[in-house]
Amino acid sequence: MISRLRGTLIESSFTEALIECAGVGYSVNIPLCTYDKLPQPGNEAVLHTVLIVREDDMSLYGFATPRELKIFRLLCTVNGIGAKTALNILSSLNIPSFCQAILSADIRSLKKINGVGPKSAERMVVELRDKIRDIDPSAEYTAGASGAAPAAIDRNTEDAIMALEKLGFQRAKIQKCVIDVAASLPEKERSVENIIRHSLQSLNKG
Repeated sequence: MISRLRGTLIESSFTEALIECAGVGYSVNIPLCTYDKLPQPGNEAVLHTVLIVREDDMSLYGFATPRELKIFRLLCTVNGIGAKTALNILSSLNIPSFCQAILSADIRSLKKINGVGPKSAERMVVELRDKIRDIDPSAEYTAGASGAAPAAIDRNTEDAIMALEKLGFQRAKIQKCVIDVAASLPEKERSVENIIRHSLQSLNKG
């Protein structure tokens, strides 16, 4: 079992990171909350990982913090929630918001997440409410946690659109929404992750 990787970050996208450890390159699936915490390529990165093996697939999933990994593991125990949906949930809601949604039985917010229907949202609340109480939802998550200022609003907006496309949204349907969302955010809050989260909230209202 590969439970932790420490090595040089070769490259990363909103959904995947390539880390070289002792000459071996590991391709790791990641959520947006982890992407935002990664260093620049060429620097050392540490990911807490879990290897999921299925009949026709073997995939490695990585997270910036043990708490992200714990939430992912909990989500994967819910009937009907697979690894990809769990990653999408972590990309749509930060940890405090997710914990709050579960503890307050906020089905409406949960079912708005792409890939989560009403029944799945209800199962998450029922099956995770008691387990989630052990996880402290405070601290840790702020917009732009990487500390790097966006190079330009246009670049971040485009990156957000590309990330949403990878999550299954069609560009023609989301482009205006993402541009409007980015323009509405204070400059200091225009990290790619923040633009995506606010865009998802706006898109899911429709």
